[in-house]
Amino acid sequence: MAYMLELLNLHKTFNRGTINEKVALDGVNLQLNSGDFVTIIGGNGAGKSTTLNAIAGVWPIDQGSITVDGVDISDLSEHKRASYLGRVFQDPMTGTAATMSIEENMAIAARRGGRRGLGWGITKKERKVFKEQLRELDLGLEERLSSKVGLLSGGQRQAITLLMASLKEPKLLLLDEHTAALDPKTAAKVLELSDKIIEEHHLTAMMVTHNMKDAITHGNRLVMMHEGRIIYDVEGEEKKKLKVADLLNKFEEASGGEFANDRMMLAN
Repeated sequence: MAYMLELLNLHKTFNRGTINEKVALDGVNLQLNSGDFVTIIGGNGAGKSTTLNAIAGVWPIDQGSITVDGVDISDLSEHKRASYLGRVFQDPMTGTAATMSIEENMAIAARRGGRRGLGWGITKKERKVFKEQLRELDLGLEERLSSKVGLLSGGQRQAITLLMASLKEPKLLLLDEHTAALDPKTAAKVLELSDKIIEEHHLTAMMVTHNMKDAITHGNRLVMMHEGRIIYDVEGEEKKKLKVADLLNKFEEASGGEFANDRMMLAN
């Protein structure tokens, strides 16, 4: 059976041969079936965001292969991989053009990968579709299509970025700590929207988070990383039964040390 995502023996070392040498990925292997929603946790420097950056092509990997829906994208540029991927970053200011309106931002996302003609104007049909999609967010943004995105709150921007990232129904949706910069109430709303969009569009998704409770609550599978390796992979009913204490114990058992990450501890 073909996987939607297959990572085989990924290696990446930064600043090789210098005093700042850092092994970021140390033989990462991961297979995702179509429709899998995987949460990724681990301490600082564990390799979580590095894994997402490797998939997105932010820089070349040293060794290994990355296959999306049967296509080896390991040697493709970041630009060419964009047609396979949707991505939402931690910073609500990333992923949208602040000086452009909501509808202009959405039009750019909707037309990504298509032929570009001379006419830029947003059609009535497009505007109607954008309104319907924004109404689903339940944030009142459907009545603010002409508002500049830079005037919106962080949560509103992340909700729009999430919508934009999923408009073309990518093969893989990458969520890189996309609620970390939001207050708890707004973060919960954006996570709820994430669940809804992933389910409705039957997307395959990976979500990096520092929050153990969120990692347990969301998705059908959980992966824990440590020092560039996957040290724990759990799914289905076993995942649903997990408690934060179980994850802490699993980390200590697999890593041979106590989980010393203040940020993650505070997030639970």
